[in-house]
Amino acid sequence: MVKKFLFALFCVAAHGIFAQNATISPYSYFGIGDLRNSGSVENQMMGRISLYADSIHLNLNNPAAYSKLRLTTYTAGISRSRFTLKDSQEKQNANVTNLDYLAIGFPIGNKVGAGFGIMPLSSVGYELTDETTNNDGQAVTNVFTGDGGLNRIFFSIGFEPIKNLSIGVTGNFNFGTLEYQRIQSVEGVQFGTLDRRESRINGLDFNYAATYTPTIKNKYTLYTSVLVNTQGNLASENSARLGSFSLVNGQEIEVIDVNLHANNLKNTELKIPTKTTLGLGFGENKKWFIGGEYSFQQFSDFKNDFLGIENVSYLDASSFALGGYWVPDYRALGGYHKRVTYRAGVRYEVSGLEVNGQEINDFGINFGFGLPLGNSFSNVNLGFELGKRGTTDANLIEEGYFKVNVGLSLNDKWFLKRKIN
Repeated sequence: MVKKFLFALFCVAAHGIFAQNATISPYSYFGIGDLRNSGSVENQMMGRISLYADSIHLNLNNPAAYSKLRLTTYTAGISRSRFTLKDSQEKQNANVTNLDYLAIGFPIGNKVGAGFGIMPLSSVGYELTDETTNNDGQAVTNVFTGDGGLNRIFFSIGFEPIKNLSIGVTGNFNFGTLEYQRIQSVEGVQFGTLDRRESRINGLDFNYAATYTPTIKNKYTLYTSVLVNTQGNLASENSARLGSFSLVNGQEIEVIDVNLHANNLKNTELKIPTKTTLGLGFGENKKWFIGGEYSFQQFSDFKNDFLGIENVSYLDASSFALGGYWVPDYRALGGYHKRVTYRAGVRYEVSGLEVNGQEINDFGINFGFGLPLGNSFSNVNLGFELGKRGTTDANLIEEGYFKVNVGLSLNDKWFLKRKIN
């Protein structure tokens, strides 16, 4: 029954991943859009750390964790975000609902596990208006819009070659389309101008992971991890159109396809630099855990020749996250709240994006609950995130956000031979 339910959910929701407009951030114009590979709801609630693993949940960002699986696990996550965008003069609010991931993991041997799934990698979605005055005293209005995003299909495998040491690898295939448009109109002029650009992108990257989790005093566990997301080489097939249109009825006039071959911009490559994450944690199995992670990435190597943005620079990126969980008594027969998993975390990200000379950084606080479903290992996970990104300095926009996550983790047994007495 569980398998049929998840298969139907996968078929219906996979369309939702490709169709959704998942962000309203003006900063999604840069790079490849807003990155959305934050992991499962369980990991997001702990400050997005990825070093912790157990036998009944999927860790989507750490392939070594699949070696811990003892049951087949189906997982899906959705989120609802409320954004508050403000500059030095005004404030606006908007809501966005997203499908975050669909995945399945299963043990395939003694201390060997594998899994696959689909999730969004990034999203582009914004609409900005810039009003200025030219030398003739006429009002000039520029409207910038963006849409699209990249999706990711992944396959992971992890195994434990020696006691307490797990290693794993994930192969990611990334694909999608990014669309950008600028429309300009001048006061008193009958026609406006338009500039449309589109990038159709695909490419591979790999995640490698190693975790070492020795037991201390037969009671506690030390968690250490190293994760390396190799450089993503994304091929981009580009197109651009320039022309004019009527401000009265919107009809396009003399719109032409730009010859990108002349400038070697028809086919370009986006190189997403290698990202390395180091993790350290400590805890008592099925009772409590606390851990931290530090990530660094030479994002200064990134560039997008096709867009050619002048007011942006890319710097080296880094992040720090701290999080953990606590379970009062997972075996309690009475008192449902004693079997609830309480999670919390905090993170700070130096994104590597610099606009108008200002670094665009991100700070977030996470917390949530893992709610058991009956007497099974399955559970529903609720998560909450409160954060802020950007600044109002240098004519930029500050984003405040509050996000609610809901994740479903269902467990089942495969390859079980049924006996009839």
